[in-house]
Amino acid sequence: MLHKKKDKKFYSPTKQKILLLLQAGVALGLSPSPRRQFWILKQLKKEWKDINRQYLYRIIREFKYERLVDWREREDDSIDVVLTEGGKKLALKFNFDEMSIKKPTSWDNKWRLVLYDIPEKKKKAREAFRKKLKKLDFFELQKSVFIYPFPCKEEIDFVVEFFEIRNFVHYAEISTLSNESKIKLHFGLY
Repeated sequence: MLHKKKDKKFYSPTKQKILLLLQAGVALGLSPSPRRQFWILKQLKKEWKDINRQYLYRIIREFKYERLVDWREREDDSIDVVLTEGGKKLALKFNFDEMSIKKPTSWDNKWRLVLYDIPEKKKKAREAFRKKLKKLDFFELQKSVFIYPFPCKEEIDFVVEFFEIRNFVHYAEISTLSNESKIKLHFGLY
């Protein structure tokens, strides 16, 4: 769950990704399977490469200040960055596969629309995005238009950043929708 609370700091999708990558590094050390370790290393290499180094170092310093990470210097002057217990707990909140949207006790009578036009060259991302929306219980209004009754902008921003499709996805909140009875029934809003 990704919930922005007034008393909690919001982490950008890039910061969330870095925490998850650090968590994957911890998972590597705990994985007894060489095949699984190789797969994790392959994924990490690709993901780390896409992050600007200066930005990464700044974020790591912020995480150290917030006590989410700690670092240990080695004798060869290299540094190991490891998640603290607090960092591990926060990373679990951003676990992509387990992500869900918190449903408030009452509906605010607004609909959240996710519209997208993702080009063919990003077909895998488009299909994965559609699959993720369905897993999050969005209702497919049309082929590339999904609807949801509860606040979910942060979750959508995270998924969009995860699949690197920011320029192709739009998010909107609306208060009226024609023929909404089927959709209300889907979400149990009667």
